[in-house]
This record gives sequence, structure tokens and C-alpha cells, in this order.
Amino acid sequence: MEIFNYMNEYDYEQLLFCQDAQSGLKAIIAIHDTTLGPALGGTRMWTYKTEEEAIEDALRLAKGMTYKNAAAGLNLGGGKTVIIGDPKKEKNEEMFRAFGRFIQGLNGRYITAEDVGTTVQDMDIIHEETDYVTGISPAFGSSGNPSPVTAYGVYRGMKAAAKEGFGTDSLEGKTVAVQGIGNVAFNLCRHLHEEGAKLIVTDINQEAVQQAVDEFGAQAVAPDDIYSVDCDIYAPCALGATLNDETIPVLKAKVIAGAANNQLKNTDHGDILHEKGIVYTPDYVINSGGVINVADELNGYNKERAMKRVETIYDKVTRVFEISRRDQIPTYAAADRMAEERINRLRQSRSTFLQNGHHILSRRS
Repeated sequence: MEIFNYMNEYDYEQLLFCQDAQSGLKAIIAIHDTTLGPALGGTRMWTYKTEEEAIEDALRLAKGMTYKNAAAGLNLGGGKTVIIGDPKKEKNEEMFRAFGRFIQGLNGRYITAEDVGTTVQDMDIIHEETDYVTGISPAFGSSGNPSPVTAYGVYRGMKAAAKEGFGTDSLEGKTVAVQGIGNVAFNLCRHLHEEGAKLIVTDINQEAVQQAVDEFGAQAVAPDDIYSVDCDIYAPCALGATLNDETIPVLKAKVIAGAANNQLKNTDHGDILHEKGIVYTPDYVINSGGVINVADELNGYNKERAMKRVETIYDKVTRVFEISRRDQIPTYAAADRMAEERINRLRQSRSTFLQNGHHILSRRS
């Protein structure tokens, strides 16, 4: 892998390798873009097969966070950390203390949070060494479990998508097929039920399915049947890549709006949905409630302020559809364009031009 060529192609700012022999820490911090502000992105711990695979994952995820934070309207750039190791066997206090010191050394350029393979308790240990961490325990001033907030954002985004697809944002009487009933999806189902939507649900966890049936009067179907059910809205809330060559031809939904990450197997599938006239709501825009919530911790967490900001996901989703129509491009590309336009606007406004023969200064914060 030619690292500088890759970084140059996608305009990354920084790639850091952090190791601590005593604790076994092997961490890679990728900072993609800090035009809008410090880079915010979680720390993932994973058993990567090779160091190159870990580097690629860090870079890919950091770029994704730039777009997610920009699209969410946050004054934050994108970054990500991967720690190479088995999260079930190789964690220790010294590892996260050492990692916290590396983050502190960046002096606020990068702020971390929980991700796959790390926990609130791990963030608390990092917090012993640095203030540049979010998603810590509520006792330290954190917002706590982000699932209800993420769910509320998805609900707001789904209403905007319904307006695009059906001409009204009311979900009363609409049939929503929810794939996966984890913490976020269960809270989403509660919002939908309260508005009078009909629910069809599936999950490999039968207990979760039964709870949705009991509490919300949902209809349960087998996991493979969720794609082809008669419904108005398909809400992917489990694994990624469920919009693919096998599922798209059998979908009966007019609108797709859900909490899962990386819903399109690849961009071709976004093109197919666009050609079929199915309203696809880009995942990193609709599921940004969690990052909006933890970002509020940076100003001393205020739940009312955070929820007001999460409500604006409705407007962000609406803007994606407007750009899609304006530029005649699929919505996944319109979401990227919305993020890029915001970054470029801020990049220009943050350039300070000194006249009278002085140097031109360009500040990136």
C-alpha cells in the first residue's frame, strides 16, 4: 500500500502510529479533514489479519466521519482510531491509559469515542489521561446510552423521507418493515407505534421480536422474508449491505429509511434504487443522532439542546432530496455533495486575506 499516494488522493491530513510495548498497544489514528473543527470519531478494537488492513480501515472510517459530521451540521471534522487486538482477551488499563496520552498529545486535533470492540468503561480509562473523549460514563457528565437519541433522529429522518415519497410526512397508517430489533430499532418502533404506523419486524433474536409483537402489536416474519413483504417503508436497522442484487428486485417499499450503516452493498445499488424511483435515505445522514448527541458533550451536555439539534435531521434529509433533484443524481451522491459543499463553504470563509502587501494566511482549525 502506497500510503502517501492514498492520503493524497483522498486528501487526508494525518496518519499516526501509536505503540506502547508494556501494555501491547498498537493503535492507528487517522485524521481526514479538520476544516470544520477538530476530528471526532470512535476507537475500534479489532483482530485485523494484517497491519495494512488496519490502516485501510482507519483511513476509510475517518473519511466517513468527515462526511457524517459535515452532513449533520456539526463543527467537527472526521477521524478514527483502530487498535489492533482481540477486545475480549487483550484489553488492559495500561493500554487505554497509554492511548489517552497519545490523544492528549494531539492537543485537541482529535476527539475519540466508543466504537466496535470498545466500551464506556474503556472511554472512562482514556478520560483519566485526556479530556478529548466523549461517550464516557454519565457520572463524568456524559449523555449515557445514545440509542434512544439515534432512534429519534431516524424517526425524524423517516418522516422527511415519507414526505418525499408520499407527499405527507405523516406515518399514521403506513406499514413499516423493520429489519433488526436492537436498541436503536426498538426505540424507533416505539415512535412509529405511537404515531399509528403498522409494524412488520424481524430479527435473529426471537426475544426481541416477541417484545416488539407484545408492546407494539407488530407482525413477525422470518429474516429472509422481510425484503419482500407488502410495506410502504423498509427500515434496515441491522447489518450493512442489505440493499443488493438479491434484495432490491423483491422490495415493495416506496421509501427506504433505517438506522443501519453502509446499507448499500455498493454504489451501483444506489443507482438502481434511483432508477426505480425508490426514495433511499442515505444512512450516515439519517443515523447521525448518536454523533450529534455525543458532540454536545463537548459543550457540557444539555439534553434539550442535543435533542433540538437531532430534530434537524428532518431538514438535512430534505436537503439531500433537494440536491438529488437539483443535480439529477442519486441520493447517496447528493448526501456526499451536501457534506462537500458545507466543507468548501467553510474552507473559503475561514481564509483570512490580509491586504496592503501582507502575506495571505489560510487557517484550518
